[in-house]
Order: sequence, then C-alpha cells, then structure tokens
Amino acid sequence: MAWFKRKKEVKTDKKVKIPEGLWVKCDGCKEIIYKKEIEKNLKVCPKCNYHFRISAMERIEFIADDGSFAELDSDLTAVDLLNFKDTISYAERIEENKKKSGLNEAAIYGDITINGRPLVLAIMDFSFMGGSMGSVVGEKITRAAERALEKRAPLVTISSSGGARMQEGMFSLMQMSKVSAAIARLKENSVLYISVLADPTFGGVTASFAMLGDIIIAEPKSLVGFAGPRVIEQTIKQQLPENFLRAEFLLEHGMLDCVTERKELKNTISKLCDHFMPVFNEP
Repeated sequence: MAWFKRKKEVKTDKKVKIPEGLWVKCDGCKEIIYKKEIEKNLKVCPKCNYHFRISAMERIEFIADDGSFAELDSDLTAVDLLNFKDTISYAERIEENKKKSGLNEAAIYGDITINGRPLVLAIMDFSFMGGSMGSVVGEKITRAAERALEKRAPLVTISSSGGARMQEGMFSLMQMSKVSAAIARLKENSVLYISVLADPTFGGVTASFAMLGDIIIAEPKSLVGFAGPRVIEQTIKQQLPENFLRAEFLLEHGMLDCVTERKELKNTISKLCDHFMPVFNEP
C-alpha cells in the first residue's frame, strides 16, 4: 500500500540573495541596470542615455589624459565669518560635507592635459553642499582663470551647482562679480574659455561664470537656469513648455552652443581648443 501513499514534500523557504550595490535604478527610464555596465559606459544609462551625476574626480578621470591632473590650492577651506546656524552651525556643516564628499570644498582646480594639450580645469562637485558657490569656490574659479591667463592656456570649467551659498550671505554673492571680472580678463587677452554645464546648474553660478564661456556646452537633459521650473511655475501661475530649462530646450532657444554626450566631451574640448587657440594667440 506504500506504493499509493504520496510522500509529503518538504517546503524550504529558500530566497536568492542578491548582493547589494550590484544593480542601479536609472532615474531616466526607471530600468534596473547592472552597475558595472553603467560604469563601463561612463556613468550613462545604456538604455535611455540618462547621464548620472558624477563626482569631480570621476569627471577628471573621464576627460583628462592619464595622470595629467595636478590639483592646486587643495587646502583652501571655508570660514564661518557670520557664525551662521540653521539646524547645525555652518562650521559643523562644512565638516560633515568634507567627510561625505572627501573634498575640502565644492570646487577643485588645477593643470591638466587633454589629448596632449595643456589646459586649466575647474570642476564643481554637487556632493559638497549642492555645489554651492561660497568664498572658497569663487576664489578657486578666479585663480583658475588667472592661471589660464598667465599660461595662455584654455580654461575649462564644469559646473554642477544649486547656486550661491546662503550660509555666507553677501560674501557668496560677491563671488559672482569676482569670477565674472576674472573671466572678462581672459576675453580681453584672447584666451579661450569653455564652459561645460552638468545637471543641475542653477542660481548665481548660472548668473555668472557658467554662462560667460566663449563656447557653452551642456550634457544631455541637464537642468540649467536661475530658478527651478517648479519655482517659476508657481510664481507666474502658468504651465511651462515641455522640457523647459533642459539642455535641448536651451540649445533650441540659443542659450547654448552644443549639447555633447559625456563620451564625446574630451574630444570635443580638444577640437575646440585646436580650432580657436591658434586664432586667439595671434599678436
């Protein structure tokens, strides 16, 4: 009779464990993508071409010749002149962001070569207080411009910022005129300035050096403006056009010179420098 008795199946609750950090959800198409696949593609989604936000050091790795970047004034750090405090003091917030980002400030600059050509590069990092421009950021951008003028080498800035840093009050607002004056000296002396806009670039950064480039480039679908679309919509009480303030919208309306994918940025900068600097260097 044992032949007719069905053996009870022992159910085991086995779940396949997927190690954390192997998969990434794309903010563009919402697909789950293998992390290494995105990293091989310069942090760009292979399905929808969404450009992920990346750190300043990653940007240097993507556009500079290997080992060519020499950072300058890395020890500069903000001072809490106003004794500003919100939920925590400004001094504490600075220390928090140093630990989180591994940087001393929201911008780094230095000498690099791109395809063998010497340039001066300044990059903002959104992970440090939203890439906000305070006194130190303004000083670094200014020094980068002054170094480019001294070396007669093209200046390239890559912006990613929420705007001026409110914790420094008027000192942060003064940086707008300071960096703009430094960029003006480049133009007076025929030194090429290329401004690259990454997602997002807003506020006082957009209203100063970011939009003063001889050539202005943006990564695809980057948000660029002074105030965000939601703030504008609430203020004017009107629905904004589709893709308002996205890079492609700005290009169509004459605010940019080109929209360039991350994988093409290095060669684009190199070609622009080769094309314009011989003209700019004529006596």
